[in-house]
Amino acid sequence: MVALGNARAQGLRHNRRQRQRQGDSVDWILWGVPLFLTVVAGILIASTQRQADYADWYQHWITAAVGLALGLLMARMPLEQLRNLFWPIYGATILSLVAVRFMGTSALGAQRWISIGSFHVQPSEFAKIGAILLLAGVLSRYPVERPVDLVRPIGLIGVPWILVFIQPDLGTSLVFGAIVLVMLFWAGLPLPWLVLLLSPLLTAILAGTFPWALLVWIPLMAWLAWRSLPWKRVGPAVVSAVQVLFAVITPLLWMHGLREYQRDRLVLFLDPSKDPLGGGYHLLQSKVGIGSGGFWGTGLMHGLLTKLRFIPEQHTDFIFSAVGEEMGFLGSALMVAAYALLCWRLIQIAVNARTDVESLVVVGVGAMLMFQVVVNICMTIGLGPVTGIPLPWVSYGRSAMLVNFICLGFCASVGRRSHASQRWW
Repeated sequence: MVALGNARAQGLRHNRRQRQRQGDSVDWILWGVPLFLTVVAGILIASTQRQADYADWYQHWITAAVGLALGLLMARMPLEQLRNLFWPIYGATILSLVAVRFMGTSALGAQRWISIGSFHVQPSEFAKIGAILLLAGVLSRYPVERPVDLVRPIGLIGVPWILVFIQPDLGTSLVFGAIVLVMLFWAGLPLPWLVLLLSPLLTAILAGTFPWALLVWIPLMAWLAWRSLPWKRVGPAVVSAVQVLFAVITPLLWMHGLREYQRDRLVLFLDPSKDPLGGGYHLLQSKVGIGSGGFWGTGLMHGLLTKLRFIPEQHTDFIFSAVGEEMGFLGSALMVAAYALLCWRLIQIAVNARTDVESLVVVGVGAMLMFQVVVNICMTIGLGPVTGIPLPWVSYGRSAMLVNFICLGFCASVGRRSHASQRWW
């Protein structure tokens, strides 16, 4: 009995030391990359405000400090303990999006913010958290095994998507689409089904650019439906009907569903010189700024185009143009490599997660962050339309900064309790 008691006490002490070691250690990749980006971003934002009548670049670091504290708090909390709160969190974010329609603050032609004192909260950013958490909970409990199983996750993501789209906020609404598609694929959605889900988007693009290509595209999707869907007769017919519907309504949505500036953004990136002083001005100046940096860059706080404020809203959506000018190709490549390293770490955490819901949350966060990185960088170098999507931890934006760190805390919580935690903590 005495030996048994000593062994039990020794085991308890070992477990206590194990928990303390895990709690006191740090995932240097997961936290180090965002903090590095935040520090560099503060200097770049200060550079964009050298000739301005105001200077609020330091608020970027203050917001990051608050976000870091929230993220570390989330990292100490097991994600499974929050599972009963997924629905309330989702409901609260939906209510906040509805509230924007009635008491929101308008700026730059959109109504996206709710003012709380001097702080402007963007509910669409926090809605990403609610959508990721609830989708993870639903997909872990109700996996997609039949096409009809897609109704539940798509319906859940469709509510915030519509509310964000009508603000209007086209960029953030695209983020919701990326989140649900990646999470569905990670949850086991067959690749042909994923292609069929994406096919209406390409149908809409073809309808507005190369309508004759629909004669090949629609039969191809019908054939894919016949090969992959369980309903050999109904499936191809439904898929073909959806493709035709999107082809017909695309011109109507283009003219009446989008604002004029949104249409300009989606088209002018192909040839911004068509409107060099209007919708194409941002893209032209951004590419000039990035190109002027050369390989080494002009040095932090020494960018001429950045100093003279040739690029509007450079401290937010177009901050990567300041990276290209002042840090050059080398600094830009290092920043892209940093994001790639963070993406790789998130994938590692998702693979080694203990539960499906934890793995799906990490994948959802990774999809949200990396989609924004790819779209923002492509936008600033002229490879994509201007969508108003910020660059995580680099673009100035308090709501986005807080959300990014909170999501990072969820991922850190999963990483601390993963099967491979001893390798990293």
